[in-house]
Amino acid sequence: MQRKVSVQNSEITLRIFGSFDRNVHRIEEAFGVRIYNMSGDDSGEDSIIIDGSEGETLLAASVIEQLKKVCAENEILTEQTVDYIISMVSDGKVEELAMFGGDLICISAKGRPIKVKTVGQKRYVEAIKKNTVVFGIGPAGTGKTFLAVSMAVKALRAHEVTRIILTRPAVEAGERLGFLPGDLQSKIDPYLRPLYDALYEMLGMENCARLMEKMTIEIAPLAYMRGRTLDDCFIILDEAQNTTPEQMKMFLTRLGNGSKAVVTGDLTQTDLPFGQRSGLSEAVKILRDIDDIYIHEFSDRDVVRHRLVQKIILAYEKNARERASSKEEAKKVQRRVIKQ
Repeated sequence: MQRKVSVQNSEITLRIFGSFDRNVHRIEEAFGVRIYNMSGDDSGEDSIIIDGSEGETLLAASVIEQLKKVCAENEILTEQTVDYIISMVSDGKVEELAMFGGDLICISAKGRPIKVKTVGQKRYVEAIKKNTVVFGIGPAGTGKTFLAVSMAVKALRAHEVTRIILTRPAVEAGERLGFLPGDLQSKIDPYLRPLYDALYEMLGMENCARLMEKMTIEIAPLAYMRGRTLDDCFIILDEAQNTTPEQMKMFLTRLGNGSKAVVTGDLTQTDLPFGQRSGLSEAVKILRDIDDIYIHEFSDRDVVRHRLVQKIILAYEKNARERASSKEEAKKVQRRVIKQ
């Protein structure tokens, strides 16, 4: 069966096909179809022709229609975006893609527009707009912290808040940093470096340093939050899986009038001592049904770093499932032996 997708002009067609037709090769491989282009007719429109079975050509056509929308919004069409759209269409989630893309969050220091890259990120950003407290939980590379910092910078520029406060627990990820030279600030800076990186991307190093000098932006370990009331602030708690239940409660009760809080973390990467409960895990269970608190869970599909990151996450998840299954089987065998 053959399907035809009309394209506004040859420039968009070239973007859809990609360098050396890489994008359409990915679609052909995913759905087992053949795709080629027919030059524009008298109206100036191009046509993309899809050959294959009825169901597969329909799916491939849906992907191309979504790629057209991305091009129409002048977005950069990366391989990652193409793979994401193919994945969503393959799983029957075309309707969810209506949320894909959207309004500009802010402009980075280098003039780069910051926008969401997945439907999950879109929901996360919308939740931050509408709720006072948002938990962003999910694997590495999903943009949890970066988008939260982007929303904080947007709120500061719009004078919705007067300060941005970024914090994280100073828990070592398998390494000891106490030997580092310098004063207390020098010792804790390595723990806070990811927060600095996100701010430098948004505001530039000089502007960020100036705002930090004025205390408009504050970056500090979680322990520094105790005893404070934070009014008119946008507060971000990063790496929250490394908080204890007591620390999490302390942080959440710092919230003052006119403030907003975003808590981010990955429950699969806890660095707490063995047997220590995670404050993030407990907070999610306790606070799930409270109004104005939103819990957003990212999936591996929302990973926007290098595409290998998604494969690494899936491989580790598969290994964890296999190990859990092996342990369960071993327990069953042990129980049978005991009964005998």
